[in-house]
Amino acid sequence: MATYLLNTDAVDFVEELISKRRYVLQSTWTEANHDAETENAFLERHDWVAYGRWHLGLTEGASEETKGRFAFCVGDFSRVHRSALIACVYRAAEWHHKDVELAAHELLQKLDRATA
Repeated sequence: MATYLLNTDAVDFVEELISKRRYVLQSTWTEANHDAETENAFLERHDWVAYGRWHLGLTEGASEETKGRFAFCVGDFSRVHRSALIACVYRAAEWHHKDVELAAHELLQKLDRATA
């Protein structure tokens, strides 16, 4: 099983998105999550740093500029999705990636407080 480091740049980015009200509160993440074609289109217009900001996890040992470096996506390259944060909490907890789990949980709480 892969080991993940917390991507603190992504945490900061998601907090910024929440403060700017760039979020989706109601979605089904399995439907809203992007496919490889959408990822490739994003990477044609943006660099790897921008791509990485949408992922709470960094795969330990993976090459820097590869999709395999990034895990636990939080949005659709435009807005953070509440359902994506829930999915991150669940998946990270399931596989014992505590730092990612706790960060996703805290971001979810910030989003919920901001929209209460």
